[in-house]
Amino acid sequence: MEFSLQSSRLWEEVMEQTKVAKEKGIDPLLWALQVSSSVGTSGIALPSTELAQVLVNYICWDNNIPILWKFLDKALMMKIIPPLLVIALLSQRVMESIDATLHLSEIFGLQTTEPAILVVEFIFSIVWQLLDASLDDEGLLELTEEKVSRWAIKPQEMEIDGHDMYDEKNIAYRERLQNFNTTMAIEIIGQFLQNKVTSRILYLARRNMSSHWVSFIQSLQLLGANSAALKNSKVLTSEALLELTSDSRIFLSRECKTSSRKKFHAVMAFGSLASSVSLCPGASRSDLWLPLDMVLEDAMDGYLVNTTSAVEIITGLTKTLQAINGTNWHDTFLGLWIASLRLVQRERDPIEGPMPRLDTRLCMLLSIMTLVVADLIEEEEGAPTDETEYGSTNHWKEMKFPRKRRADLVSSLQVLGDYQDLLAPPKFVVSAANQAAAKAMLFVSGINIGSAYFEGVNIKDMPFTGNLRHLIIEACIARNLLDTSAYYWPGYVNGRINQLPYSVPAQAPGWSSFMKGAPLTSVMINALVSSPASSLAELEKIFEIAVNGSEDEKISAATILCGASLIRGWNIQEYTVQFITRLMSPPVPADFTGSDSHLIDYAPMLNVLIVGIASVDCVQIFSLHGLVPQLACSLMPICEVFGSCVPNLSWTLPSGEEISPHAVFSNAFALLLKLWRFNHPPIEHGVGDVPTVGSQLTPEYLLLVRNSHLLSSENTHKDRNKRRLSEVASSSSPEPVFLDSFPKLKVWYRQHQRCIAATLSGLVHGTTVHQTVDRLLNMMFRKINKGSQSITSVTSGSSSSSGAGIEDNSLKPELPAWDILEAVPYVVDAALTACAHGKLSPRELATGLKDLADFLPASLATIVSYFSAEVSRCVWKPVVMNGMDWPSPAANLSNVEEHIKKILAATGVDVPRLSAGGSSPATLPLPLAAFVSVTITYKIDKTSERFLNLAGPALESLAADCPWPCMPIVASLWTQKAKRWFDFLVFSASRTVFLHNSDAIVQLLKSCFTATLGLNIAPISSNGGVGALLGHGFGSHFCGGLSPVAPGILYLRVYRSIRDIVFITEEVVSLLMHSVREIACSGLPKQKLDKLKRSKNGMKYGQVSLAAAMTRVKLAASLAASLVWLSGGHGLVQSLIKETLPSWFISVHRSDRDQGSGLVAMLGGYALAYFTVLCGAFAWGVDSSSSASKRRPKILGSHMEFLASALDGKISLGCDGATWHAYVSGFVSLMVGCTPNWVLEVDVDVLRRLSKGLRQWHEEELALALLGIGGVGTMGAAAELIIEHFDS
Repeated sequence: MEFSLQSSRLWEEVMEQTKVAKEKGIDPLLWALQVSSSVGTSGIALPSTELAQVLVNYICWDNNIPILWKFLDKALMMKIIPPLLVIALLSQRVMESIDATLHLSEIFGLQTTEPAILVVEFIFSIVWQLLDASLDDEGLLELTEEKVSRWAIKPQEMEIDGHDMYDEKNIAYRERLQNFNTTMAIEIIGQFLQNKVTSRILYLARRNMSSHWVSFIQSLQLLGANSAALKNSKVLTSEALLELTSDSRIFLSRECKTSSRKKFHAVMAFGSLASSVSLCPGASRSDLWLPLDMVLEDAMDGYLVNTTSAVEIITGLTKTLQAINGTNWHDTFLGLWIASLRLVQRERDPIEGPMPRLDTRLCMLLSIMTLVVADLIEEEEGAPTDETEYGSTNHWKEMKFPRKRRADLVSSLQVLGDYQDLLAPPKFVVSAANQAAAKAMLFVSGINIGSAYFEGVNIKDMPFTGNLRHLIIEACIARNLLDTSAYYWPGYVNGRINQLPYSVPAQAPGWSSFMKGAPLTSVMINALVSSPASSLAELEKIFEIAVNGSEDEKISAATILCGASLIRGWNIQEYTVQFITRLMSPPVPADFTGSDSHLIDYAPMLNVLIVGIASVDCVQIFSLHGLVPQLACSLMPICEVFGSCVPNLSWTLPSGEEISPHAVFSNAFALLLKLWRFNHPPIEHGVGDVPTVGSQLTPEYLLLVRNSHLLSSENTHKDRNKRRLSEVASSSSPEPVFLDSFPKLKVWYRQHQRCIAATLSGLVHGTTVHQTVDRLLNMMFRKINKGSQSITSVTSGSSSSSGAGIEDNSLKPELPAWDILEAVPYVVDAALTACAHGKLSPRELATGLKDLADFLPASLATIVSYFSAEVSRCVWKPVVMNGMDWPSPAANLSNVEEHIKKILAATGVDVPRLSAGGSSPATLPLPLAAFVSVTITYKIDKTSERFLNLAGPALESLAADCPWPCMPIVASLWTQKAKRWFDFLVFSASRTVFLHNSDAIVQLLKSCFTATLGLNIAPISSNGGVGALLGHGFGSHFCGGLSPVAPGILYLRVYRSIRDIVFITEEVVSLLMHSVREIACSGLPKQKLDKLKRSKNGMKYGQVSLAAAMTRVKLAASLAASLVWLSGGHGLVQSLIKETLPSWFISVHRSDRDQGSGLVAMLGGYALAYFTVLCGAFAWGVDSSSSASKRRPKILGSHMEFLASALDGKISLGCDGATWHAYVSGFVSLMVGCTPNWVLEVDVDVLRRLSKGLRQWHEEELALALLGIGGVGTMGAAAELIIEHFDS
């Protein structure tokens, strides 16, 4: 061990005293008194491990004489050195002898000579030998897994004298003595497990020798259950012995010196928010799951298409919150269901518009959540060992050994029935809920009927009333998480019936008749499209027809799969999306010999599939199931092939509709572009060395994620969700796919990037592209060209097109789609320039662009990218929206303004006036005016929907980037076109208020905190919590008009458009500390104080108010962490931990002079600790199962180094000392109690330094807990600390 210079001088003095005493023969007791005095006056705590090492080194290496051993004996007797450590330090020969005798290194596999580790091994071995000897005495040793002991426990195995002969008189005495010795040995084992020193040392063995500890515990449980000697013990019972080694017993518990700090640590409870909620009157347990509520609501944003499965995200988040909150699995599952139900109820009557509706929310509740629960249960019970190939009806394999999580799921669903308000079904699922209730009632009544009964009876006319819990139970039963015994739960069904309300109908078209062999007639197809499949077998039969049927049957099967089974087939939805994705990549037929791609032969079916999944809800459902990367990979070859076809082919669908390669391409291309933010700049804001999620959504990134699904590893096989994604990816192509495989798409994408990044250029006269530009312009403006100078003679600043046009302008160019798309930017540039120069009227411009989009709908994407780029360059003059040249928003602009103010009323944000006294004309930049004029020419129908869904977000993003009030003007124009979208359009316009003013964003964040914590008196947030933060969505279904939108909803719909996201971190930290001050200074509301005074539970007011304050502080920290994580992901969390927090602690902050500033400082430290750990846990997880966890060691290591350096005095801090103390102790406590895997990733030296700093604060228990879970590298230091601190 290394010593400081000051300590070295002291030990030199001790050695000099010892030499003098040895030479003069001084009495050993007098010598011990002198040494004790010298060490004690130097401020070193006794017993001293350093002194023990000095003495042993001095005696055993240089001065091995009798009197020095007497000195050592007196030092042990006076407890100035720890005896257990002295045993380990005596000499290398002694250590080698112990190891050679007991074979410790061989048995435990720890190749180390560190003395303190030897103490751990030695004590563990002694207890284990006593255990095996006791088992052997009682004839139980043969019942152990090893059958024999690894230790020398029999007399013939030991180097002791034995007696081979016993007379009869001694036999009975020997038996009594053996029984007595066995009982004593068991009682000694109990003492080892109870003693404050040895129990902690055994805890180190438990942490670092886990495989040996499991064997030890199994033997101990065997002894406890079967020992006759234990039953005779008067000091130890079987139950007490087993309790000493149970998981619930924490060996390294937090014990604090001062009463005030003890209160804080008791509330902190290693981060358990659940414990403090139980102490806080009026606190809601739903607040525990606030981050989950925010993540679920965030996933409902129609502009978010996630590459990661919601199952994976929510599973990781659930495990994180379960660990941090300290909840059991019953409460965890209940929290999942309640958060999902809140998600559904928040928009049970959604507004109309191109946004995800109730279908996506029900997908989250009934499909995604049940898959999350399935993953969590499988994680405990173990993955199937003989996983069958995908598609088997036995895919959900029954488990033979149900464990605690499955039982907790049952209890949580039983309790869920008490939440009747949350379980009320929205209107359009009432029929499905009633059918689920009817199914259960008929089952418990003993009436056995098939699904055909429900297909032929109007369920609305039947006397069954169901709710969302009935649908949840059916979803769980379908995935083998429950069985039909759930139907018998109390209150699940209301009584029984003796006979059917209606007779069993004749065979009606539906899934049951289809499974019996009925053909796919038009009536049958309509029935299967309108009702979801009820089993995987039904889907498999449809999929088989789609693969091997006739052309018409393939089209019909594709139509059925994209119908109700996709939208409302919650029990089998994960299979539906997989089947559709697989059909999008049909294999090459074995007899295919053509020179063109085999995909051309599948054009009708592919088009049906693409159109069938193009709606906003369908795209979100694929996104939630994690299939966006594979869907993109399937769409790319379709676009490549059909975009290269000359449109001289056509196919007629069974409906009579005729489609061309241009139609198939446009539909596929539009869907592909929805899967990434194609209209945004290629280089968006980044944080540190980690880009944001938004900037990663590129074609290359989507393929990269898809290719990662192909990787097969142990972790993949252990995770059901990853196995599923891997199977889908492998079924389409077992090899990685890259963008280079699609040269036409790559050329367009590079042109698209250049168009956004720089001014359009590169059109060369006489080239094929130039000729295409001329032909398209003549097609678009043929009427103008006939009557006057050709529009193509206008030369823009970036286009040199000057052709004279073709004779037959009515002839549309028969060109492949890729060739047309390459020319579109130059066409739009020429047209816009002509309009700016007065050669084209605004109406003619809009009509021409619409003609181009009608000719090739995919060209709308290139029009979008061009307009987006041109608006950002600010080179076009604004145009007046006067109602003559351009459409006028005046009819309802003031109405839009008033509604925006109403929506933002709860935030306190000022809405800028749309016009100064109504005299200023409404203006828009020319490209934006042209774009909105084109979009409002579209009809709002299913045919146009998929293209409006592409143009809509781009139009909003484009308008939001323009000066205020461009977006309200656009909204006003569109509300004249689509009056039923009024609420949606006004809400979209209200979001842009925050994008033009960073102060407004700060105010919005502040509103999130005040609403959540209930710090204001506004009705929307009077009670605080999740309800106040997220409210009830938005719409016109409140009080006859738009209601104020909850601040959390607003922020979740705004933050993705904030370019400078880095400042969010500092603002959130500032608001968190401000909230802590508000909480500490405001105390409890008066009505709650009155209740406390009348309470009879015996809890002191101070304890309750402290618990209440801590609960609200943790809620604030939970909100802060959620905001940071959602806003910037891993990059923002990294910036927070590596830059923002160290800077905050180093900076000097004004001291709070208000009363209770000490409380503020301490609460602030704990708030920051909770906030930091939550941010890290959200980003990296609490374990190592996610890929993001690979980033954790580096970032966490740098922060732990900062903490250790500050504790070492190498860094000067400017923050309050109490805040720093609370932060460090809170942060370490949370790591020890909630994220122990993190500690194993920290450098051993850093952990030792942190432990030393904590001991200087008299936080010995916390220092020991940190070292105790630090692995073998810190086990020796932990053992030394136990011996030094507790052996007194």
